[in-house]
Amino acid sequence: MVAAKQDALLAQMRKGTLQYCVLALLVDDERYGFDLVRSLAETDGMVTSEGTIYPLLSRLRRDGLVETTWRESTSGPPRRYYRLTKSGRAALDAFRAEWSPFRDAVDHFVERKA
Repeated sequence: MVAAKQDALLAQMRKGTLQYCVLALLVDDERYGFDLVRSLAETDGMVTSEGTIYPLLSRLRRDGLVETTWRESTSGPPRRYYRLTKSGRAALDAFRAEWSPFRDAVDHFVERKA
């Protein structure tokens, strides 16, 4: 597979799962956008940018999966903090229920020995 096609494939896989990774990062505590970007970037394969995360966060907020509050910051302008709603937790729980069987099914085919 040429590099451009491989990049496109990885982008499509990320696109389908990124929102659930963000919801999972919000399970235990609320966080601000750039903190989410940094956390995602710490994991190989999840490299993303503010240009990807902020529109995603806006959509999650519009869809009622997260809610926000503004807080003053000691190191700059106020920050918007995101936290899961009940709907967001339910969406993440539904994804978790489907993810393992789906991942196992894909692994069954792609890890088969020829």
